[in-house]
Amino acid sequence: MTSVLDPAAVTPKSESARRQSLFLRITSSPMAAISLGVLALIVLAVALAPLLTRFDPSAADIGQALLGPSSEHWLGTDSAGRDVFARIVYGGRITLGGAALALAVATAIGVTTGLFAGYFGGAMDSSLDWISNLLIALPNIMILLAVRAAWGSNVWLSMVVFGVLMAPGFHRLVRAIVSGVRNELYVDAARVSGLSLTRILGRHVLVAIRAPIIIYAALAGVVVIGVQSGLDFLGLGDVTVPSWGTMLNEALVNLYIAPGLMLWPGIALGLVSAALIIFGNSLRDALEDRPKVRRRRRSSSKKNDAGAPAAAEPLPTAGGEAPVEGFDEIPADSVLAVRGLRVGYPAADGVKEVVKGVSLGVRRGEILGLVGESGSGKTQTAWAILGLLPSGGQVVDGTIEVAGESLPGLSKRAMRNVLGKKVAYIPQEPMSNLDPSFKIGFQLVEPLRRQMGLSGKDAKAKALAMLDRVGIADPQRTFDSYPHEISGGMAQRVLIAGAVACDPDVLIADEPTTALDVTVQAEVLDLLRELQKEKDMAVVMVTHNFGVVADLCDRVAVMKLGRIVEQNAVEVLFANPQHPYTRMLLDAGLEDKTPRTRLLPPANESLQEAAL
Repeated sequence: MTSVLDPAAVTPKSESARRQSLFLRITSSPMAAISLGVLALIVLAVALAPLLTRFDPSAADIGQALLGPSSEHWLGTDSAGRDVFARIVYGGRITLGGAALALAVATAIGVTTGLFAGYFGGAMDSSLDWISNLLIALPNIMILLAVRAAWGSNVWLSMVVFGVLMAPGFHRLVRAIVSGVRNELYVDAARVSGLSLTRILGRHVLVAIRAPIIIYAALAGVVVIGVQSGLDFLGLGDVTVPSWGTMLNEALVNLYIAPGLMLWPGIALGLVSAALIIFGNSLRDALEDRPKVRRRRRSSSKKNDAGAPAAAEPLPTAGGEAPVEGFDEIPADSVLAVRGLRVGYPAADGVKEVVKGVSLGVRRGEILGLVGESGSGKTQTAWAILGLLPSGGQVVDGTIEVAGESLPGLSKRAMRNVLGKKVAYIPQEPMSNLDPSFKIGFQLVEPLRRQMGLSGKDAKAKALAMLDRVGIADPQRTFDSYPHEISGGMAQRVLIAGAVACDPDVLIADEPTTALDVTVQAEVLDLLRELQKEKDMAVVMVTHNFGVVADLCDRVAVMKLGRIVEQNAVEVLFANPQHPYTRMLLDAGLEDKTPRTRLLPPANESLQEAAL
């Protein structure tokens, strides 16, 4: 009995229970849970030091010097007979407290000044930037030494000064990000809506910069702990006050007599630093990632009270209008078969479906047009087939088969073997889908070597042949070029060459002509038609243009609100559209009283006659 995920079976909870807490999201990762546990344990031990040990960390007893670990002295004693465990837990107050103070000062100053400088710009930005540059130019260690020489070994004053010296790092980071965010449309919309400056900065701008601030703060915290411990290690701190740095200094003096003294403060510093970095990354991920949706599983084979299989639940209508008969028809010999596909994303009330029970099939050598207005679910369906749904998206129900192989549930490694060889993809934005860091040739050769096992020489030869086949006049020059050195039309041809190079069974073209001018669109469509016939591929043409469908496709499926409402041969659908939504889409491209044939390319006479 097969089990599937049921979006309707979400356990009802209160609104607060539906939203996973920040704590639960952090602890859902083992590394995050471990790092948080280590930090919490250390901080708790430092805070409860008087309850954990009866020894005074500064009380010396020469008669108890350099004792090993025992039931009385858990970690032994140092050269003055002081209890090592007591000095570790009490010393953490100085080390961690000083680091927290410096980090708080640096964050408060740096984030505030960076926020205002980046948002307002102008004279404020110039003034704050000048001060920031001045502080960066100052030698931090020399300033700290001067402070200690003038005001004594006061760790708290030193850490406040060090926090001021570290603030320019936060300032520059925040200023750079806010300078790019302040002109975003959503910030302009907030201004137009009359929101206060505090609310705009706090709710709209700070959200965009919190992730890098968290990561930078974690790194800065490690640096502060290192500097504070380093100063004490060098003997520049108050030797009468226990800290991890002074313990390291004590251990160095007695390194050959009692090397174990170096172990405990070293472990404490290492654990705190590692846990802080890991926890910073985990906190960033928890704040930025959307919570996963928890669902109950149900059987996909329901039975009625008599024990017989229950009838399938009726498909909800689209906008109050039932789909046309045959809307879910799948040809028996389909090389791509999608049945009952549902795609969902996490939402506060469980899951929001954007594809709601789509069924379609494409035979080898056939082109299926997937048509609908923006937001109808066309691209989401294509991405689900490719296993490339954005973060949070998942196939909630349904099956996808390509050349007899089921795709949902495949591991990432297995899916990599499918992409390119069995199913390939042509995106709608050619320039943004070519990596600007690598030449065209490298981006074509690597998939050929990976998927087809060709040598570098053979892969290059095939890549050049494909560039020539897609109509690029000088294949070698394009092969040696970076993406910014070629035009948009040429970039789309490169992507087509890469998509068909491994001879896939199914080619998914997601509005491949949208970003191109009219002349280049026609050339690309002609090229796709030729390659499809030449390689006998099954093609899914995702588009909102019925002219493209009429010119290129054999069958067409019309999508509305995540569902297919009508599916038929192109000639039949154009001649007699059955669903009101289909008729609306066809009429939307026509002027008043203009025959429907206006949508069709003049060269396609058979469709002209069918439409009449």
